[in-house]
Amino acid sequence: MAVLPIVEIPDPRLRQMCEPIATIDDEVRQLVSDMTDTMYYAHGIGLAAIQVGVLRRVVVIDLQDRQSDEPVEEGEAPATVRDPKAYINPEILWVSDELSRYQEGCLSIPEQYAEVERPARCRVAWLDVDGNRHEEEMDGLLATCMQHEIDHLNGVLFIDHITRLKRDMLLKKLAKARKNAA
Repeated sequence: MAVLPIVEIPDPRLRQMCEPIATIDDEVRQLVSDMTDTMYYAHGIGLAAIQVGVLRRVVVIDLQDRQSDEPVEEGEAPATVRDPKAYINPEILWVSDELSRYQEGCLSIPEQYAEVERPARCRVAWLDVDGNRHEEEMDGLLATCMQHEIDHLNGVLFIDHITRLKRDMLLKKLAKARKNAA
């Protein structure tokens, strides 16, 4: 298990465009594994490579990380259900006109949340860790999460989708929290 440090705002790397993966090799698969460990450790549902300081077009998402509903023996902890997915060179092919709102947060902007409006559905193409191409229409939380993570690959943060006033308030709140924690 390798938990990587998470890059936080205002680090300028978060504003950089990530490079496509030319070859999926053991190094890329190790990055996916380390990113997945980091995402779980930080209790996130998605993570882009730039958030761990790697300027590559890689995203991991797991919306299933939860306690199992299976019965357990007395004194035992319930098993964790996980279904991580890696998206290499993901690209949005289409978005719906219909919009949805979701209270978004980000591991790179800790403990701060804002309601963001995004397309309710999107069609995404990507490669898996074996180099197989996939294409899927996504909706609900998966569509929101995928758009959020692809934004990261393009140097865009969720706070770029809210008003300047809300963004300024959120950043002041974050600065205050950091000051109080120090």
